[in-house]
Amino acid sequence: MNGHRLFALHLAVALLTLLATACGGAPPDPDDGGADTPFARQVSRGGGLFGEHCARCHGDSGQGTDAAPRLVGLAEGALPLEPPPDAEVRTARFVTAGDVATFASMNMPADDPGSLALDEYLAILAFALFANGVVLEDELTLEAAGGLTIPR
Repeated sequence: MNGHRLFALHLAVALLTLLATACGGAPPDPDDGGADTPFARQVSRGGGLFGEHCARCHGDSGQGTDAAPRLVGLAEGALPLEPPPDAEVRTARFVTAGDVATFASMNMPADDPGSLALDEYLAILAFALFANGVVLEDELTLEAAGGLTIPR
């Protein structure tokens, strides 16, 4: 997998985490209620990876900072369909989680694009999706992300 796809996955997770926080507080805990699915395990791992690799720029709960945009809170402008007019890096539309995954894997983290393993980008994206109310049974894959439309 190239660095662009890995970055996109990382960004997707961060963006989705910000959305969940803005829409109702802290992201849900995938371990709450004893969920033990492949997706829940991936989400748990992704939460730690988000804190380690994404929070320093996107904020602890994906709320965005001066350094990086909001990832959670679609109603508040997270993951807009169109790239910002003044964007220096993002030029593509974010229609699906797969679009975000592609962008993140190519560009994130900003100081070391593509430095994470594919499974780490996917775990971060799963965490962000879950924070925004998306629950899957199986682990998130690139193929599955391509079929998940970002709600507007």
